[in-house]
Amino acid sequence: MSILGIDRITYGVEDLPACRQFFLDWGLRLVREDASGLNFESLNGCEIWIRLIADPALPPAFEAGATLRQVIWGAENAADIATCRDRMSGQPGFHEGDGTVFCTDPNGMGVGVRLSRKRPVEVKGVPVNTWDHAARIDTPAPIYPRAEPVEVGHVVFFTDTLEATTAFYEALGFRLSDRYPGRGHFLRCSARGGHHDLFLLQTPDAKRGLNHIAFTVRDIHEVFGGGLHISRCGWETQLGPGRHPISSAYFWYFRNPAGALVEYYADEDVLTEAWQPRDFEPGPTVFAEWAVAGGLDGNTRRQKTGAPGQDGRFLTDKR
Repeated sequence: MSILGIDRITYGVEDLPACRQFFLDWGLRLVREDASGLNFESLNGCEIWIRLIADPALPPAFEAGATLRQVIWGAENAADIATCRDRMSGQPGFHEGDGTVFCTDPNGMGVGVRLSRKRPVEVKGVPVNTWDHAARIDTPAPIYPRAEPVEVGHVVFFTDTLEATTAFYEALGFRLSDRYPGRGHFLRCSARGGHHDLFLLQTPDAKRGLNHIAFTVRDIHEVFGGGLHISRCGWETQLGPGRHPISSAYFWYFRNPAGALVEYYADEDVLTEAWQPRDFEPGPTVFAEWAVAGGLDGNTRRQKTGAPGQDGRFLTDKR
């Protein structure tokens, strides 16, 4: 069985105009807009739906306020859909429609599986010159004025049912990549793929909720270009830019009017059947090898929370 990744996410929100502006600034394409909500898509057709929080068509919320209400996963073929139907049929809220099988996972999140509707897209990142291999010669690396996310790469949930929710997704073919024993599980949807498509985190207060949605971009330069653009647009950094030791990915997190956080990321590890899950103790140095607190100012390109006197002027600027 092969689930290929996230095909669609749906938010229930309180402020539709703010979400409209945020996701346009984020780099998504608005493909539908009416009084009921907004439909965006990424470069490869991954769908981001925004609906008003009181929309009766939304699955029940697993936390109060604006948050994610549903994740639709894309399968490779009809046999995969049939297998998922069998394994989801005993879950609460099970039903079918529009070629999709739906249920509610043990954490209270609306889940669906359908044949993937994402389209192939030719996207190329920037080759990196290392000490032993020059992949970019007579060619400077680009500076991106903003980001254009390729797809929704992963979702991260707080959970109070870590083992049960993990077992649910493992029944759909997900694989454990790494873990915080008893606290968190990084899961990828198939044996071969990026480090994680789903991360489940059980904190000491054992709550349910959304932590963040992560959008894949081409390379580290687009993480910076997108983050600087979002900063110029006036949106607030939560943390970043930075780098995760566990997945090796570069990141930049922003606060999102649709709920919780969103992330630009690039350069995550790619795993195969040979990978053996590792155990980590949660902590700040495990979360980030390095990170910029408060983010970078999109205009000065300097740290927003720099020490007194670090006002973003260059060495040759008059004081």
